[in-house]
Amino acid sequence: MLKDWIKSERPETEEIEKRLEDLRARLATKQTEIRDHKLPVLVILEGWGAAGKGSVLGKIIRNIDPRFFKVSTQSVKTEEEMRKPFLYRHFVKIPEAGKYMFLDGSWMDEVTGEYLRGEIDEATYRKRLDSIKSFERQLTDNGYLVLKFFFQIDEKEQKKRIDALLADKSTKWRVSKADLWQNKHYDKCMDVYDEYLRETNQSQAPWYIIDAKNKKWAETQLLDIMVNGIDTALTNGEHAVPILQNMFPLRKTPKLAEIPLDKSLTEEEYREELDKCQKKLAKLHNELYRRRIPVIVAYEGWDAAGKGGNIKRITGSLDPRGFEVHPIASPEPHEKARHYLWRFWNRLPKDGHIAIFDRTWYGRVMVERLEGFCSENDWQRAYNEINEFEKELTDWGAIVIKFWVQIDKDTQLERFTDRQNTPEKQWKITDEDWRNREKWDVYEIAIDEMLQKTNTTTAPWFVLESNDKKYARIKALKILIEEIEKRL
Repeated sequence: MLKDWIKSERPETEEIEKRLEDLRARLATKQTEIRDHKLPVLVILEGWGAAGKGSVLGKIIRNIDPRFFKVSTQSVKTEEEMRKPFLYRHFVKIPEAGKYMFLDGSWMDEVTGEYLRGEIDEATYRKRLDSIKSFERQLTDNGYLVLKFFFQIDEKEQKKRIDALLADKSTKWRVSKADLWQNKHYDKCMDVYDEYLRETNQSQAPWYIIDAKNKKWAETQLLDIMVNGIDTALTNGEHAVPILQNMFPLRKTPKLAEIPLDKSLTEEEYREELDKCQKKLAKLHNELYRRRIPVIVAYEGWDAAGKGGNIKRITGSLDPRGFEVHPIASPEPHEKARHYLWRFWNRLPKDGHIAIFDRTWYGRVMVERLEGFCSENDWQRAYNEINEFEKELTDWGAIVIKFWVQIDKDTQLERFTDRQNTPEKQWKITDEDWRNREKWDVYEIAIDEMLQKTNTTTAPWFVLESNDKKYARIKALKILIEEIEKRL
């Protein structure tokens, strides 16, 4: 793509000045429009060292109210980021609806840099390209405008600029070792950048190559594409996105109505098994930390099914420094203003740690679907997006275990009534619980579809028969132990 690029003819200086003035004024008016339409805009600036990305960015943001944008510069990974999935530090930076995020360097810089330096092998590099394409597609499918710019200068121009920066002690600091290495290995870098741009040049998030030899002309090109891109996004507004065919291997799963719920344990059996399982899990937790293997346990289930008690028996055997439980409620305004998976990316554990989610990302295909909090196109797409998310986690090395806690309608009514009539338990029951109970049948249809479409071989669902809570607790502990032991 870079090698085949033919740059357009640069206009005369007077015309550039005139166009710049017009484009800057147009951009200034866009911030109100993107706010009113709740359009999140992600602008990615990549390119050669010393190509002028920073100076052009500095000029562009002068035309935007600082309350409506953030700028992030690609930096060396922190220790925390190194212990999270590859996409973590990028996903958490996505903008809120109605705002801009400018990235001076992005996942391209990270991945190509690691590949060129030999820090990741070919297979890992290819896998990351797939992750990036899925990530960018998910953003655009969920209403983000993603604008990607590559600032192009030739080898001689780069060398000239680096020498000029090095010659002045006030600008010498701006030249990094990476810039010097890049110029020395320009052809090698060109090969990798060219392929990367071709591989990730998607119709919904294309690459724009900027002729960066002249800074004002570079700014003009970028502003022109940016303003027109925003206009197009605002005009198109809500649009249906094609539903991708599932490409993930799935395990067969029975319908909820077909699962017998007559399994139980005596109090004596329960106490004996609980003690045995908790001791074993405690030992495994130490091994997980030593081997730096992350574990993600996701709980979904009917109201009053016993998720809380189940979680309590798992955490009772864990070192409190090595796990965190995330109770998931309705999203906060700043969470609702971003991609629905954003708040879950933010809660991922470090390697060697355990994260337990009490309610999860599956709300998208249950409560959000049935309560009309998202469109049909949104929740239909979500099955594939969730499978992609969980694949990112397992590719990272995480053990992902998903529990559906199952009870029947009569058991739920009995537990609701008990909560209602017991003062110390009344906080557990709400009007919404009773209202959801009236929708049991439609929820069951949605849950069956969810289990069928997301029961992947790498992140499977396990149903916990919880009419007898004791049985469900021991089953959860045994499954968790078995899945950890498999990995170890």
